[in-house]
Amino acid sequence: MKVIILNKKMLFTICLFCLVFSSLFFYFSNPFSFAIELTTNSVIDETLQEKLSSLTKKEEKIAYLTFDDGPTIKATGKILDILKEEDVKATFFVIGKHVKEHPELAKRAYEEGHYLANHGYNHNNKKLYKSADSFTSEIKDTDKEIGKAIGIENYCSHVFRFPNGYMSSHYKAKKKEATKLLSEMNYSYIDWNCLNNDSVKKCSNSQLLKNLKKSAKNKGTLVILMHDTSDVNDTPSILKDSIHYLKEEGYEFKNFYDLL
Repeated sequence: MKVIILNKKMLFTICLFCLVFSSLFFYFSNPFSFAIELTTNSVIDETLQEKLSSLTKKEEKIAYLTFDDGPTIKATGKILDILKEEDVKATFFVIGKHVKEHPELAKRAYEEGHYLANHGYNHNNKKLYKSADSFTSEIKDTDKEIGKAIGIENYCSHVFRFPNGYMSSHYKAKKKEATKLLSEMNYSYIDWNCLNNDSVKKCSNSQLLKNLKKSAKNKGTLVILMHDTSDVNDTPSILKDSIHYLKEEGYEFKNFYDLL
């Protein structure tokens, strides 16, 4: 019988190899992408609102790709396919009633490492701002549907986007009141500083890309608004070209998990 004697250096090398191999095996065999499990009890950085508010003022070339108003059968699955192919993680500002209709799409987005943020339950300003109770209910009901879809009890995304944006002049006084309610619920909010106008009017793909380029010009960090609805334009059909353009311009893609 041949006896092999291992010295410390050889033993360390073998252990290191086993550790790397097991980590890679777990990574590639695990369908999840290490998404963070957020709940109402999660400890969130107290400066998160400040971080979000100052994000678009930074000079770093980072792109936060965000999609509003989904999930939908028309667009969300196609967008997820492209994001996976391009190795880009995005943030989806989902509508509660649509998550209830298509929980499988919300679950897929979450499991592939995308951030599921809150965009209200109905995307109906009259209902949303009817009272303080109606506002908080829309937020909580949306979180509840997300939690059901992804299997996390007491889910809380901690990030909200006002329908039509906080910067919009509509319901300005109501929105100001709502920011206090959000703070009480451990929520922060964010708008955008770059968009392709895919929900404004019917455009050709070349025009959508032109809109994005114009909106991104001379800016550092971008929070990009798109929509995963295809109600007005077919956003998935221009998404790949948009990502390629931003990569060529030196942008690194991140999502809001990176801020927590």
